[in-house]
Amino acid sequence: MLPCRPVKPEWIDTDAALADAIERLRDAPRYALDTEFHRERTYWPHLALVQLAWADDDREHIALVDPLAVDVRPLRAVLEGPGVALLHACSQDLEILERECGTTPTRLFDPQIAAAFLGFKQASLGHLLEALLDVSLPKASQLADWTRRPLGDDARRYAANDVAHLLSLHDVLRERLANAGRLAWAEEECERARAKDRSPRQPERAWWRLKGKNKLKGRARRVAQTLAAWREREAARRDRPVRSVLNDLSLLALAHRPPKSPGDLKRTRGLDRRRLDDATTKGILEAARAGLDLPDDAVEIPPKASGPKANGAAVALCQAWLSEVASRENLDPAVLATRDDVSSLVRGAPSRLDEGWRHALVGADVKALLAGERALAFEGQGLVLVPR
Repeated sequence: MLPCRPVKPEWIDTDAALADAIERLRDAPRYALDTEFHRERTYWPHLALVQLAWADDDREHIALVDPLAVDVRPLRAVLEGPGVALLHACSQDLEILERECGTTPTRLFDPQIAAAFLGFKQASLGHLLEALLDVSLPKASQLADWTRRPLGDDARRYAANDVAHLLSLHDVLRERLANAGRLAWAEEECERARAKDRSPRQPERAWWRLKGKNKLKGRARRVAQTLAAWREREAARRDRPVRSVLNDLSLLALAHRPPKSPGDLKRTRGLDRRRLDDATTKGILEAARAGLDLPDDAVEIPPKASGPKANGAAVALCQAWLSEVASRENLDPAVLATRDDVSSLVRGAPSRLDEGWRHALVGADVKALLAGERALAFEGQGLVLVPR
C-alpha cells in the first residue's frame, strides 16, 4: 500500500486569488471539488473550506478556498461551466453549493455512486483509493475544527487529499465501467443525484418528521402542524438546531394539551424552562392558538400511496427476481431497486424500474412477470424467468 503522496495546496483567501483560480478553472474539462463544513450546532450548514483540484498542460493544481475570508459565489462560473465536477458522496456538498453559490454543477460524476456499479459494497473514498489506486489516506484531522484560523498544515494536507486523487480515480472508474458496459448506468445515476430537488423544507410539513405523527388526530394534529412550523422558522431565524428550540417530546405534549397561558406552558412535560424567554413563550402560545383555529382542510397531510395497496405476494415475487438479478450482476439489491420502487411498479404507479438502465435490466421482465407472461422457476441454486 502506497502512502498518500505529499500535497502542497494553494491557499486562497483573497478575491484576486480566487478570481485567478476561477479563470484557470473555467474551461477545465473536469475538476474535483469537496467542502468542509459544520452544522452540529446550527440550522444551516456553515461552509468552512472549499477544496478544488484540476489539471492543465499535464500539471495538477490543488487549491483550498477560505470562505471565511472570501465570497465564494463567483465559483458559480465554474459550476455552470462545461467541466465535469467530481464530488465523492455528493449529496451534502450539493446542498451547500446550492446555498452558497446559488447553483449546482452542470455535470456530475460521483465515485461513490459509480463504484456501486462495479460491485463495491463499501465505497468510502479511502476504501476506493486503496482498492483501485493502491493509495492510503492519512486518518488525522478527520474531526478537525475547520473554522480555526490559521488552519494547521496537517488539516490543510488532509483537506487537499480529499480531492488530490479524484482525477485519477475518475479515470480508473470510467475505464472499468466502460469495459463492463455500465458507464451509461453510472452517468444516469449521477445525473439523478445532481438533479434532485433541494428546495428548502416547507415549515407546514415539518410535523411529518415527528416520531409518532401517525397517532396525532384532529386538534392535536392541527396544533402539531402550527407548532412545528413555528419551530422550523424560529430555528432557521436563530440558526440553531430545531430540537434546541423545542424538543419533539415537548412539542407532542403541547399538541395533545395546547397551552393557553405561560403557566400551562411551564407545566409541559420535557420542556426546558431555561429556554422559555418572553419571545419563545409568546411564539409557542401564538402557534398553539393558531393550531386551535386552523381549519381541518388546511392541515398538510403526508402523502399516501395513490391507488390500491400493492399486492404483498406480487411484491415478494418481484423482489425475489430482483435479488437474483442483483446477485448475478454483482450489484447491491438496494442500488437496483428499493421496496418502494417495486411496490410502485406493482400498483401501476411511477417507478424507477420504468426508467433508464433499471427498465432495460429488470423493469421490462418484472412487468412481464406481473402480466403473467413470464414465471419464475428454480434452476440449480438460482431462479430463472420462463415463458408461460
